[in-house]
Amino acid sequence: MPVSSELPKKCQECAKSVGPIIYNKCNFCQDLEFNEEILCNLNQCIQNPINFKCHAFRPILKLATPSVNKVSDLSHQTTDNLPRKSIQEFLKSDKTKYNKALALQRLQRDPDEVYMELKYHLAWNVIHRRSVFTPRNDFLDFAHNTFSKCSDLVGGFVSLLWLAPDHVHLYVMSDGEKSVETIVQEIKRSSKNAILDKFVDIKDRLEPGNEIWDTAYFAETIG
Repeated sequence: MPVSSELPKKCQECAKSVGPIIYNKCNFCQDLEFNEEILCNLNQCIQNPINFKCHAFRPILKLATPSVNKVSDLSHQTTDNLPRKSIQEFLKSDKTKYNKALALQRLQRDPDEVYMELKYHLAWNVIHRRSVFTPRNDFLDFAHNTFSKCSDLVGGFVSLLWLAPDHVHLYVMSDGEKSVETIVQEIKRSSKNAILDKFVDIKDRLEPGNEIWDTAYFAETIG
């Protein structure tokens, strides 16, 4: 994510007009108190601030604004500082080796027979946060079935938690054989093809040559 002086102008205006809020067009964001800054960060981190585009921009609607420090705070939330370990590195970690040894010692089980089940909450934006999934009910059933069909790709289970106008939330349960990066890319590729084939008019809402999904994503383990 760019430093404060390089923040796109639209982002600076958004940060001045409204503090961190919960996205009001997504029930899941509201229920989970999922801060919209996360969606903003995803949108910013893969774009050049000069040619930045965001269709979720909200103009200033009130005179009272938070401190300008709120804008500078955004600069410290970079994705480059986050550790990115593959699942292979995780499986070779001392913690995993210890757990396998413990299973062998206490449970008298072959460590290779220890079953791993990883659960994730994933979220990503439509490119440039365009609101393409409106009205929502026109897309919901097909999107739910499309993501469910991605289950075999991750060696587990994929379920749509919420379809917002400009982003999605997914629940993924994996057997641990694939990294989060691989899981995300395979789900994106498969769902993109299915959705654009079914709803050809979505292409008209995107700029020529653009994919439907942004390249950045949010991932957290939930069990």
